Amino acid sequence: MKSRSRIGFGLMLGVALGLPLGTVYNVVADKSSSQIQPLSLEELRTFSDVYARIKNDYVESVDDKTLIQNAIRGMLSGLDPHSNYLDQDEFKDLQIGTSGEFGGLGIEVGMEDGFVKVIAPIDDTPAQRAGIKAGDLIIRLDDTPVKGMTLNDAVKIMRGKKGTPIVLTIIREGESRPLKITVVRDIIQVKSVKSRILDGNYGYFRISNFQSKTTQNLLDEVRKLKKELGDDFKGAILDLRNNPGGVLTGAVGVSDAFLKEGLIVYTEGRVKDSQLRYDAAPDDVLDGKPLVVLVNAGSASASEIVAGALQDHKRAIIVGSSKTFGKGSVQTILPLKDGDALKLTTARYYTPSGRSIQADGITPDIMLESLELKKKESNGIDPLKEANLSRHLTNGKEEKKAKDKGGKSKEKDAKKGTDSEELAQTDFELYEALNLLKGITLVMPGS
Repeated sequence: MKSRSRIGFGLMLGVALGLPLGTVYNVVADKSSSQIQPLSLEELRTFSDVYARIKNDYVESVDDKTLIQNAIRGMLSGLDPHSNYLDQDEFKDLQIGTSGEFGGLGIEVGMEDGFVKVIAPIDDTPAQRAGIKAGDLIIRLDDTPVKGMTLNDAVKIMRGKKGTPIVLTIIREGESRPLKITVVRDIIQVKSVKSRILDGNYGYFRISNFQSKTTQNLLDEVRKLKKELGDDFKGAILDLRNNPGGVLTGAVGVSDAFLKEGLIVYTEGRVKDSQLRYDAAPDDVLDGKPLVVLVNAGSASASEIVAGALQDHKRAIIVGSSKTFGKGSVQTILPLKDGDALKLTTARYYTPSGRSIQADGITPDIMLESLELKKKESNGIDPLKEANLSRHLTNGKEEKKAKDKGGKSKEKDAKKGTDSEELAQTDFELYEALNLLKGITLVMPGS
């Protein structure tokens, strides 16, 4: 029996450029296996009869390759929602999605009224430098009208080799006529980790998906934030909301960053290659500081691995408005000789305590209501205070000194982080997570 050798990007657990939500991938070489059972001659005859009927009697001529691919797709689609057949383009897109690096323009896009709408240009990319703005509607790609295209078709045209130009014809609000903007493609590197400081003392880390570089990106962001805050650093929030998954090594690495020991995740399946275990190394990038993890129904697969591991080891408090998605199966990517690939469900994965996430998900330790706060409109009349009364007494302090001191402190805090009042209105779940984190630091000496 020939052995299976791991290739490419290893395990993946998520969405990648149009692939189904929360899929777990293990890429292996296309090898034969002694475990393959012999085929029933009777069923093969039935398949052969149907194939011949289609080939001879169908209203239009169909080539053999198309019929075989469709037959394979049919076999896989009857198994589960995550097993399917990948043609060369789909397989290539999968590999691009795991690296977070591709040749293109650097814009996040969607569809609106049949046109490509720019959601946002990515920082420091050709699109941003060329002047593409959020809200722009792309109506032509070079000389090709966008109307009638799918989003995937448009994205394929916009991607390309570094140094090649493309002319975007754009409709922009406030402009009387369409704009023609030439953008020169470059290698786009999309960081899956973003960070900022909240209320001067707390770190916020947002992971949008898990790529091959996610762990290193997170470690870099944590070190940068710790250096900036120094002794003022009190704890962190890890935001995994609407994170559909990604590379397993990214999920394992992120979990490992906060754990000093113990099992992170394990998988079980019928074949030996699907039985894997991952353990934590003895370090904690937060040095034991409190950690709150934000999740929701859009947190799937790799996100659930991280949340489950940190919850089982009681390293973090999981907070969210609902259970997570519940994607707990592993798909193996089997490259085929013609450049296509097979994506087949081969295992389930389990949290350290032995919980299967499949069709169940991670239940938050603290369930939040999905609320939105709005500031009450003022009637324009300020309430009467002592200071408004004529001939009121002063407090006897040096008002100028207090004012200067307060101004400096306020300016310092503004540079450091986000004001809680504003956060309560823009992201209530994050606001509540921050309040929880503040409460934890009060009862944890040295945090």
